[in-house]
Amino acid sequence: MRKTLYIIGLSIFAFSCSTQKNAKKRTYTPRPVGTAVKTPVKSATSAKDHAQIKKDGGVEFYTENIADITKNDNTASYGSIVSAKPKGYKVTKTYFPSLGQNFRQKYVILHYTVLPDDKSIQVLTQQTVSAHYLVNDKDDNEIYQLVDENKRAYHAGISSWRTDKNLNDTSVGIEIVNLGYKADSLGKRVFMPFSDDQFKKVAVLTKDIVTRYNIPATNVLAHSDIAPTRKQDPGPQFPWKRLYDEYQIGMWYDEASKQNLMVSAESDVTARYSEPAFIFLVQTSLQKLGYEIEPSGNWDTVTKATIEALQYHFRPQNYNGILDAESWAILQALNQKYPTK
Repeated sequence: MRKTLYIIGLSIFAFSCSTQKNAKKRTYTPRPVGTAVKTPVKSATSAKDHAQIKKDGGVEFYTENIADITKNDNTASYGSIVSAKPKGYKVTKTYFPSLGQNFRQKYVILHYTVLPDDKSIQVLTQQTVSAHYLVNDKDDNEIYQLVDENKRAYHAGISSWRTDKNLNDTSVGIEIVNLGYKADSLGKRVFMPFSDDQFKKVAVLTKDIVTRYNIPATNVLAHSDIAPTRKQDPGPQFPWKRLYDEYQIGMWYDEASKQNLMVSAESDVTARYSEPAFIFLVQTSLQKLGYEIEPSGNWDTVTKATIEALQYHFRPQNYNGILDAESWAILQALNQKYPTK
């Protein structure tokens, strides 16, 4: 009897320690006393067969991507392999790679430099600010890489999106040469346009990155999205809708959903604009989409800056930071399409 209880306890412990997300459920069937309990183990051959490691100039590469984007699960290393070289011992890749891992690269963040091309290169390579890539303002086919994608670049600063903080740790930063904005006589920010060549470079580069790392639409963002009280880049002149329409990159709302919400949005803005309960609802909706904001029930400066960031990205025709019916309908339509998981 004691031996049977021991076998049952051992089986329960083994099951509880499993960390595989997709493990099939099993029901325990008692074995006759004296029967050995077999632990299923993948054979060395099956582990070795799927690890197609290539060597070039003494550097090892693994370029198979076995991640499952439907589960937002990035479960494979991709690119060059950095390995220890312990003196007197041999590190082998017989069982490489383990499924229990993910990419560092979860986000793509777009910026502008506020400097001309030569100054942008100098600042991003010789100072403490950096980005993985720099898109120049020339009519050529060059994109400058400044930092290894496997390393952290210093481009995001204090930042947040949904549950993630300090996005330098988890993002690829793309800087675009652009002079930013100038204030007009009324103090309104007037942003500089991007050339068609720049847009195409950014689009193709971003497409390559999001494909390799299975980066979801909700994680292709502006610097202003992840730091709305500090940053405006790349600003309302960057064509996010074109990026979505032509390259299927990033977020965009469904027009039909927005139109269906317009009547109620107009009613809300007209009748409830000053109500703390409505302001709180707008703030929690911004928070739900991903913006870092603490709901207060007041139209405070943080809320204004966050609405402005939303407008830069999704309603660039008017980016005054004041909630109108269209901005409210767009925000609701985005939350319908991209719910927090």
